[in-house]
Amino acid sequence: MAPPRDLRDWIARLEREGELVRVGAEVDADLEITEINDRVVKAAGPALLFENVKGSSLPLLINQFGTERRMSMAFDAPTLDAVAERLGDVLEMQPPQGLVEKVRGLQKLKSIADSRPKTVRSAPCQEVVLEGDEASLDLLPIQKCWPDDAAPFITLPAVITHDPRSGTRNVGMYRMQKLGPRATAMHWQIHKDGRADYLATDGKIEVAVALGTDPVTTYSASAPLPKHIDELMLAGFLRGEPVELVRAKTVAIDVPANAEIVLEGYIQKDELAEEGPFGDHTGYYTPPEDFPVFHLTAMTMRRDAIYPSIVVGKPPQEDAWLGKATERIFLPAIRMTVPEIVDYDLPVAGAFHNCCIVSIRKAFPGHAQKVMHAIWGLGMLSLTKSIVVVDEWVDVHDYAEVLFRVGANVDPQRDVLITEGPLDHLDHAPTRQFYGGKMGIDATHKGPAEGTREWPPEIRMSSEVTALVDRRWSEYGISLDGGAGNGRISQSSRPLRRLLRR
Repeated sequence: MAPPRDLRDWIARLEREGELVRVGAEVDADLEITEINDRVVKAAGPALLFENVKGSSLPLLINQFGTERRMSMAFDAPTLDAVAERLGDVLEMQPPQGLVEKVRGLQKLKSIADSRPKTVRSAPCQEVVLEGDEASLDLLPIQKCWPDDAAPFITLPAVITHDPRSGTRNVGMYRMQKLGPRATAMHWQIHKDGRADYLATDGKIEVAVALGTDPVTTYSASAPLPKHIDELMLAGFLRGEPVELVRAKTVAIDVPANAEIVLEGYIQKDELAEEGPFGDHTGYYTPPEDFPVFHLTAMTMRRDAIYPSIVVGKPPQEDAWLGKATERIFLPAIRMTVPEIVDYDLPVAGAFHNCCIVSIRKAFPGHAQKVMHAIWGLGMLSLTKSIVVVDEWVDVHDYAEVLFRVGANVDPQRDVLITEGPLDHLDHAPTRQFYGGKMGIDATHKGPAEGTREWPPEIRMSSEVTALVDRRWSEYGISLDGGAGNGRISQSSRPLRRLLRR
């Protein structure tokens, strides 16, 4: 198999695997879908295809990425770490030594070359073409997610622009508040590439918005890539085949040919409108702020188009797994820059940018602080507010183990670093927007060169006794609930409590 060709292939695959429920009852996109979806997400439930949304003829798909299994299925991979290994193989290419290595290198280079998008003359996304007054956002079942949201918001778009100076394509995921039937606000945050393209234009910038692409392309729009790397090329590499593009009808932009819906239009420089409040992934409402206005010039669709949506809010929500995919997939790239890093974890409860836990191969005094500063200078990780550094043998995904190390190994006067720098646009905590304090916690073992007393040995049972008890466990007649069968505590996270109410 391969990753899904388009959204419909993805829906069929989810249904075959028992990962999708079709809801035939009439539901309201105004708050009701959010409440249904929130209960399903927190119960690790299925993707939902609402086939009868009040006021719209289009069905709405939500929670397609809502579990680790579905996120891995999207890439046709057993785990997200397996996806990272594919990327790591390319990043870690070395000059080949022998014939076999040269052949393997050529195969990798070919896979990169074959990842570039290719254009086609006609496409499913243009089976229905609506221009001028016929093009209306009122046709779409756009959700109002939370009670104090200013309006309905498009929440899962792939927004396509080009840098006016270089022509480089950018595909990003930016929420769009509905302002009317043919206008939205475009939430281009200060640190995002879409905003950079907008600021570089002298007059107006053409924009296309793809809704309902295949899941890998949708994910790629959310990925924090450097500006010179094409998100659609990444999608092609992860899919194993290029993304097909077709020229839009009213703007000079190529759009994903198999998208369900494409919005075409433009943004005029310096035309702003108040956007927000919006219930965001931080768990709080983003306050009102002025953002550029997107004007709709055309809407193209597949016949019987399906509208995709996602709800963000107090974690965990569906976007947790988009974030976890990024965490895993970009680990090889982070190691290329900071090779002493063993692993890292961006806790869902920390809304990803609030906390980073990282394990390192510690080699010298102050090594943890060196890594902290490296992370604070690394792409979108530069916005991280708090960093916890542990030794290489610590499982960064076991939060109880990490908290033990913080409690046991940290002298706050010596091991807590307070500094300042850029913060996420959505962070409401700092006194100044976009900028504030940062904290690093060195929870590694310390040595004499760091001014400590002799560090005590850690308590560990001998391997011989551990193996003995493993062999004899069935003889003891002891049954332990939640154990691994031999008395050891399972390290897997506890299942989320089921919140579905009858």
